[in-house]
Amino acid sequence: MARAVSDNARGALFMVIAMTLFAVEDALFKSVTPGFPPGIATLIFGVTGTALYTLLTLRAGEPVLHPAILQPSLMIRTGFEIMGRLFFALSLAYTPLSITSSILQAAPLVVTAGAALLLHEKVGPARWIAMAVGFAGVLMIVRPTPDAFRADALLAIAGMIGFAMRDLYTRASPPAVSANQLGVLGFAVIIVAGLIMLPFEPAAPRLPQAWELGRLLLTGVVGVTAYTALTRAMRTGEVSVVAPFRYSRLLVALTFAYLFFEERPDLWTLAGGTLIVATGVFTLVRSGSARAA
Repeated sequence: MARAVSDNARGALFMVIAMTLFAVEDALFKSVTPGFPPGIATLIFGVTGTALYTLLTLRAGEPVLHPAILQPSLMIRTGFEIMGRLFFALSLAYTPLSITSSILQAAPLVVTAGAALLLHEKVGPARWIAMAVGFAGVLMIVRPTPDAFRADALLAIAGMIGFAMRDLYTRASPPAVSANQLGVLGFAVIIVAGLIMLPFEPAAPRLPQAWELGRLLLTGVVGVTAYTALTRAMRTGEVSVVAPFRYSRLLVALTFAYLFFEERPDLWTLAGGTLIVATGVFTLVRSGSARAA
């Protein structure tokens, strides 16, 4: 029992570290993109992360690209990851960080709904109700009325759906593909997302200034570290205990939005974010209880 508690505590700590680093990654990227084309910024971020994960994979004595990446489940996962990375980068560039981060928290709800509809996993009435309430929280942020509708929030929603479907198809990915190899693939698709954005950049392409390049390189380092911590978290302790700590990312993101980007989320955004987090935690804990039973 003591060992289990210790594992859960370590897993929760790694999850909080991972989510804090992901929030730092988002803030660093957003701090560059107001004056620098987001497509080129995404390219630099992707190249940095791919290079780092390639080194980690070679260090582990593994092939950089596993042949299984051509299997249908992983190809579908890769397609959704491109979608998630593309729209999330655009959302970081053009949408307030508080809104982007709040909507992103709905991803576990979409994963649960997708698991029920596509993978035929059993989901009880309580979790369906929780998911409906969580999606209502998303609507509170988007506010689909003629006077208050936020079109820029659609970028965050598209990115969130891409990430959620990526996570869903990760469950079906071949176990032979290691975490490092998935990391190489994950950052390589960021390069693809950046290339897709380039023709649609509103500003002319240019080389980054020294401080811009430094922040983007740091963004890649932080992103790789965060992904590694997340993998460690999910492999330490019980998922039902560790996973709810992923919502610590929103708290850190809101703090950064307030301190560094002078954002002041209104009551609707805060209330919607609270609903999303509360129902997400409930859904994750409920899922863990169902598996234990």
